Amino acid sequence: MPISRADIPAEDAKGLIERLCQEWADAQPIDREATQARVSFDEGSCLLEARPQHLSVAVETLDDESLDQLEGRVNAALEGLAGVTLEIVWEN
Repeated sequence: MPISRADIPAEDAKGLIERLCQEWADAQPIDREATQARVSFDEGSCLLEARPQHLSVAVETLDDESLDQLEGRVNAALEGLAGVTLEIVWEN
């Protein structure tokens, strides 16, 4: 199963997780804890974890094409957060 990870510098990583979960709440199953969340998509899953000074993101899918698609969905959601500029670099 292909996995891709990104450690994104962010002062309020926990707040970003909260905002993403609110955005995805109606469309995606979410398993949420205090500082992390796992979001299930048709293509695979996304694990978000708040750490000091950064947001750790991991996406896992069944194939490489789905991995690219899910990375794109997560990028779009993060970039769509008003007032937030993030540097996102995925590593496989």
